[in-house]
Amino acid sequence: MADKPALSDPITLRLPLDILEDVEKIAETADRSRSWVIVRALKYYLMAEGAELLEIATARQEVREGKAVDMDELLDELDALTDTDERARTDAA
Repeated sequence: MADKPALSDPITLRLPLDILEDVEKIAETADRSRSWVIVRALKYYLMAEGAELLEIATARQEVREGKAVDMDELLDELDALTDTDERARTDAA
C-alpha cells in the first residue's frame, strides 16, 4: 500500500456558495469527499498559475540581486556572434 501524504492541521475556508455547490456536485459524482475535490483543484492551480507566479517572483529576486542580463547587451552579443559566423562562412567559401 502506498504511503499516504502527511496532512496538515484542519483549516477553515469560506467559499462562495456557487463554488461550494460545484465542489459538492463533483464530489458526489466522483464518489469522493469535498476535501478531495478541493485538494485536487489546489494541486492543479499550484502546478499552473501558482508555479508561474513563483517563477516570476524568483526572476524578480534575481534581477534585484543583479543576476540578470541587459536585453540590449544580449542582442549586441548575438549580433556579434552572427557577424562572426557569417564572416567565417564567407572566408571558407
